[in-house]
Amino acid sequence: MEVNSLMWFRKGLRIHDNPALDYATKNAKHLYPVFVLDPLYLNPDTSAFSPGSKKSALNRIQFLLESLSDLDSSLKALGSRLLLFNGDPVHTIKRLLNRWNIGRLCFEFDTEPYSLTRDGQVQDFASHTGIEVFSPVSHTLFDPREVIKKNGGKPPLTYQSFLRIVGIPSPPHANTISSLPPLGNIEDSEVSNVPTIEELGYADVKQEEYSPFRGGESEALKRLKASLMDKDWVANFEKPKGKPTSFENPATTVLSPYLKFGCLSSRLFYQGLQDVFKEVKKHTLPPVSLVGQLLWREFFYVVAIGTPNFDQMKGNKICKQIPWSGDDKLFIAWREAQTGYPWIDAVMVQLRKWGWMHHLARHAVACFLTRGDLFVHWEKGRDVFERLLIDSDWAINNGNWLWLSCSSFFYQYNRIYSPTSFAKKYDPSGIYIRHFIPVLKDMPEDYIYEPWTAPLEVQIKANCVIGRDYPKPVVDHDIVSKDCRRKMGAAYAMNSTASDVVTGEELGSLGRKLEKQPIQISDTKKQKQLKFTDYLG
Repeated sequence: MEVNSLMWFRKGLRIHDNPALDYATKNAKHLYPVFVLDPLYLNPDTSAFSPGSKKSALNRIQFLLESLSDLDSSLKALGSRLLLFNGDPVHTIKRLLNRWNIGRLCFEFDTEPYSLTRDGQVQDFASHTGIEVFSPVSHTLFDPREVIKKNGGKPPLTYQSFLRIVGIPSPPHANTISSLPPLGNIEDSEVSNVPTIEELGYADVKQEEYSPFRGGESEALKRLKASLMDKDWVANFEKPKGKPTSFENPATTVLSPYLKFGCLSSRLFYQGLQDVFKEVKKHTLPPVSLVGQLLWREFFYVVAIGTPNFDQMKGNKICKQIPWSGDDKLFIAWREAQTGYPWIDAVMVQLRKWGWMHHLARHAVACFLTRGDLFVHWEKGRDVFERLLIDSDWAINNGNWLWLSCSSFFYQYNRIYSPTSFAKKYDPSGIYIRHFIPVLKDMPEDYIYEPWTAPLEVQIKANCVIGRDYPKPVVDHDIVSKDCRRKMGAAYAMNSTASDVVTGEELGSLGRKLEKQPIQISDTKKQKQLKFTDYLG
């Protein structure tokens, strides 16, 4: 029996390995491919700290629009087109289901909290009106719910325990779509074309530079093909190795934004890597290999959907309760690339301009903001990344900030990235810094990572006087890093001795005492032996 099908695109902006789209075409009299332009993610918000909407900066909005244009072109080549609508997604989809007499609704399963609420409302409406709903898992290699079920109803909290459960993922769909069922009557449906940035209301917004990475399935498949052609590079890829200061030719695949939007199937990527491994004699293994990186993505998706309040410290059972500082001046200096540490500031400039930076660069600035130097709450840094990154992914972004702040997963808080020496081993002459912070372009190599140490005559000759043309360091790393270790030690001691959950009162009390009564700790072993009571005087 033929039905009218509605294919609701959100992520999964591709034709290849798209089981929801494949199912939507079966016995379909008419197929309506729909994308709803959600005002929450697209409408201008002038109160935000960077140009963009309430939820996203312009780079990610631009990447999405490019991905939608590419999808529209692909659908047109198959005899269809992408139907775009403006408005609240729940109300819009409900209206279209009735207007077009839809008998089957298909959309890819999404694990984010906002998406689960949205999709649940639509699914309930469709089910109550007798519409068939098909929502397969294809954004990830595995169904996170099934992984949790196999683990006794709880998410595995270590990567190794996760690997023992998941096994081998299913291969990508072999079906190649050569044509699509025709559209029905859409004359009275207020269908929009893919808008431009200007048409969304950003005509007067000045953005210095847009991301060099273009969105869309076509670009994703080109980038995947180019990455897999270099078999030796694929075989020898080893995280955390790599050059974080490479920017014109990044030392990674830069496939993460395409995976985020579903322009690229993670199953196709996984299969491509396996095909390479069959041809090479030796290759790296998880967790450091490229396959390992795909599996890290899966791990965070599983833990995220199975952990209440995963995106915050309060009420999150797997998150250490830490009395982070509330110093907004330090936070803003970090966010605005004004810390006075060129490596840190250059990374933050690249983030704002490109919406992307190397994973080790992300690690360095996240550590600097939280447990390394500024002791600012990881949620604040998470919000900046969530807004500015073109590959911002709810589960992975929160998981990485929990990890890098030593709030969960990783607990070696004594290991701190140096804001001066870490990047120097990759880029001793400071090419990366000179590119993203032009005011430092003439600073001699000996001072490029610590320009405040340059004699005044050197600064004048370089046309960059510290404190006038470029800020002085907001903190002294040698001093504050030791203080951060002291505070982390106290917080860990409190968490380990708490009978159940650390209360807000206990957390506040510790924070006040740490600020009032600094404890000098020079010996790491001594630090580990201290108990919570030692910090209370």
